[in-house]
Amino acid sequence: MQRQNKRRQNLRRGVIALVVGILVIGSAALFFHKSSPPTVTIPTTTTPTPTTTIGTVSKSCSTSAFAAAGFASIPCASPAGTSKKAPTMVIPTTTAPTSIQVADLIKGTGAVLKKGASFTAQYVLADYASHSILQSSWTSGPFTATLKTGAGGLIPGWVTGLPGMKVGGRRELILPPSLAYGAKGQSGIPGNDTLVFIVDLLKIG
Repeated sequence: MQRQNKRRQNLRRGVIALVVGILVIGSAALFFHKSSPPTVTIPTTTTPTPTTTIGTVSKSCSTSAFAAAGFASIPCASPAGTSKKAPTMVIPTTTAPTSIQVADLIKGTGAVLKKGASFTAQYVLADYASHSILQSSWTSGPFTATLKTGAGGLIPGWVTGLPGMKVGGRRELILPPSLAYGAKGQSGIPGNDTLVFIVDLLKIG
């Protein structure tokens, strides 16, 4: 009889121990489950950074451009646009001219630019053949230069086509290769390329 009672007591103790063990293990599992950080899915692709637009090309010719004295006019000049804002360009689809063409899109009212003078300006440069914009200072800020050719100077077309321009003005130049970068071209500019510039004169000196 005593042996049976001992067996029953041992059996009860074993069951209790088993139940306690199960409860402890379950609680630990629940704790770790709640404490674990959520899983983060890392995308395998990234969204590309949008490219910066450096200028706009239009097909609508200006109806208000002024002829620049001493130069052939541009048959389809760019619209005047607004001072202190990047211009919209019109690049003709006709055969590229063999000599410089100039138009004043906005007439300035300030001092007159002369050869050899230091000046500050904004510009947009386009390729006549591909009808695409190649460069624009409007994305990086105005630049200062001296209106001369040679070492540290500018291309011949600027030195030829910008004198007489007034501060506050906007002038368009179409330059044949001989007045631009010639047969060799420049970084990002093909050789023997006719170029279209729109220059805003901000300051002289």
